[in-house]
Amino acid sequence: MLTGGARDLPTRQQTLRGTIDWSYGLLNEAEQILFRRLSVFVGGCTLEGVEAVCDTKGDLGIDPLDGMSSMLDKSLVRQANAPNEEPRFVMLTTIREYALERLRAGSDESATRRAHAAYCLVLAEESADTGSGQSEWLARFDLEHDNFRAALDWLAKTGDAAWGLRLGAALFRFWETREYLSEGRDRLAALLELPGASADSKPRARALFAAGVLAGEQGDYDGARSMMETCLNTSRAVQDDHCVAVALNAMAVNARDRGELSTAASLFEESLAVWRGLGDSVANARAISNLANIFKLQGDYTRANALYDECLSIFRGLGDDSGVAWSLNYKGDVACERGDLEAGRSMYEQALAAFRKLPDAWGIAGVLSDLGNLSRDQGKYADAQRLYGESLRNFQQLGHKRGIARVLESLAASAAVQGDAGFSLSMAGAAAALRQGIRAPLTPVEQAKLEKSLATARQAISNDKGLALWLKGWAMPIDQAVEEALNYKGVDTIRGSGSS
Repeated sequence: MLTGGARDLPTRQQTLRGTIDWSYGLLNEAEQILFRRLSVFVGGCTLEGVEAVCDTKGDLGIDPLDGMSSMLDKSLVRQANAPNEEPRFVMLTTIREYALERLRAGSDESATRRAHAAYCLVLAEESADTGSGQSEWLARFDLEHDNFRAALDWLAKTGDAAWGLRLGAALFRFWETREYLSEGRDRLAALLELPGASADSKPRARALFAAGVLAGEQGDYDGARSMMETCLNTSRAVQDDHCVAVALNAMAVNARDRGELSTAASLFEESLAVWRGLGDSVANARAISNLANIFKLQGDYTRANALYDECLSIFRGLGDDSGVAWSLNYKGDVACERGDLEAGRSMYEQALAAFRKLPDAWGIAGVLSDLGNLSRDQGKYADAQRLYGESLRNFQQLGHKRGIARVLESLAASAAVQGDAGFSLSMAGAAAALRQGIRAPLTPVEQAKLEKSLATARQAISNDKGLALWLKGWAMPIDQAVEEALNYKGVDTIRGSGSS
């Protein structure tokens, strides 16, 4: 009606723009200022955001709450409420574009955009520093993602390296957890290239760390190591011992993923020494856990288990239930690696109970997958399938693609050992495509282990047929792959050969 109404309707009703013009004209001067400034938000905002960005200097001339009530009454914004969330105000795209035109025509666009960037920076840094519950801050960051993007765009456009690097570093954990790996790398790379980003500073060091971690997770080990080395040198130059410790830890992870275990052990020990000097008990325990992982990979299970016991004692003393759960999980890994599957099952089940009590959805999904692998190794394929299914549903609910790929790869290995080469290779192909989509490949060691588990499936059929099955999985939409994985009964179950 608004875009193509009858010719005898008033002009303001003949076009959508005319209608918005009319609504805008109904606002008093203070409300018009608020309307224009609201346009810097992308994807909506809270009342807190309105107050911080639109009335930074107290010059709005109206109470922000009263102003937003007027916007709602005139249908210039709409209110979106979700359970357990504060009210959120959203502008329709067309209305926001109109408001942006008005903002650009005025004199306060730059100040408003800077206030918006400042608000995003404070929000990101406070959430990163508080260590609040993961689900809560992730949900908030999901809502504010487009605002963060807009703030980064403006900071990059105006060459504000100081704020840009800080915001990029603060968003690192969100990018990594939500698997925006390429977006994070690209954003950080652009920020690090700004003219003002070359000088040694804490923001530069921390942005280099974030970029290096994301590069490593995407398999760019050389690029990651280069950035980590620069991060380490910068951190030492500005005497940021916290960043020194995390840089050494990241360099150790890089060496481990390359298969350079002796180098990794040395770097983890150096990182551990820095943490001990800082007196950070939680970080100290995590560093010990990382070192234990290297001894496990080297086959020194006795030493690895002793270090995990030390971690467990520290976390229990601190009341860190998450640390306790992960330590139990890692002790299960060691037990399974040394061939004591029953001890491994006991540790995994204790870890699962601890994760459920927290609750920690990521931990629950991960240990269910571990229990599935253990059942597979014991020949209990029906149990393995049930555990894989529960893990897969959890990862699917979390939207965690690497977790989904991990379970599909485990299912592929399970199908291979049961003699179902077709299902095995198609699931492996689906997992590979999923990893390719977010550019998060397996490490060389993990890839070699997967290929070894798929060897029997590849040998069971011709190369051409095997490739066709793998490509079938590669081309399969991920939802379909998950559905097929959840509905798979397994050769052992179908044959009725029995499993517990």
